[in-house]
Amino acid sequence: MNQAELQALAEARVQDAKALIDGGRADLGYYIAGYAVECALKSCTLARMIHTGWIYREDVKKIDECRVHDFKKLVQIAGLTDALNARLKESAAARDGFVENWDTVNEWDVASRYVLNQPKDAKKLYAAITDEPHGVLRWIRNYW
Repeated sequence: MNQAELQALAEARVQDAKALIDGGRADLGYYIAGYAVECALKSCTLARMIHTGWIYREDVKKIDECRVHDFKKLVQIAGLTDALNARLKESAAARDGFVENWDTVNEWDVASRYVLNQPKDAKKLYAAITDEPHGVLRWIRNYW
């Protein structure tokens, strides 16, 4: 997959999550919402590869490290740790909700596909991802 395909997939999965949650399938909607964030962060990883060429340096990264589902690790691989920390600090000072949104999104786990998630949890995750202007996906879009 290329960067544009991952971006399109992230946007499509957000729409899928909404349809699933609204259709009474919160269990799968929760998983799909988190998968949208994973796709978006992987797009950021590709952006970093394109702009820095680090994928070709053996002393820096291994491609297999990109095959993870952990958001904190994907943020690190994409080179966004400092940007995320700055945004979290800014959000804490402004009390704008991004910190809470990030914390909610960070609770997602790839294993959630094996869990019957509750509608309230799915709605909370979806809101944390799509909140305007302080949603996690909006922040990620700045870097893909």
